[in-house]
Amino acid sequence: MVAQHITNGMYGLILVEPEGGMPKVEREFYVMQGELYTAQRHGALGLQEFSLEKLLAENPEHIMFNGTMDALTKTYKMEANLGENIRIYFGVGGPNLTSSFHVIGEVFDKVYDQASLTSPPLTDVQTTLVPPGGATIVEFKVDYPGRYILVDHALSRMEKGLAGVLTVNGKANPAIFNSSEKIDTTPGH
Repeated sequence: MVAQHITNGMYGLILVEPEGGMPKVEREFYVMQGELYTAQRHGALGLQEFSLEKLLAENPEHIMFNGTMDALTKTYKMEANLGENIRIYFGVGGPNLTSSFHVIGEVFDKVYDQASLTSPPLTDVQTTLVPPGGATIVEFKVDYPGRYILVDHALSRMEKGLAGVLTVNGKANPAIFNSSEKIDTTPGH
């Protein structure tokens, strides 16, 4: 079955840049979301047998970035420095689930919807939909150090393994989260 080939990792992204290339950024990352349908429950150790029933019911036991549960949390590091512009090429291998791609703590400055580089990008987007077999390109500038978590905003999917971490290094600017503006605490205001 085609869907069984896809769930076993037969997917990827191909970038066809516009003439002259894309605008320069300091960091680029490639992230793919995928699903595994196993007879064993999520967290079981050892050999995992394929489950046709779970595939047809669109109920994966495992959902991951870049082919494995810990790919973007433990195995590979995504790091950037304060003030850098980040570009993420994001695709969904599927075979079944649509992703609501989001980076917790960030707003995408640009989203190339459906990975279209010939259409104007969307701006100031928090979460973007990516269908199975689809892709998007997001860009944002990191203004504060810390750990930013990549998720599908269908957040229960984190419990099935879907999470990634972008670590931003640098010195925090307290003015970003602190305000000298007075707040009116009068009841009714």
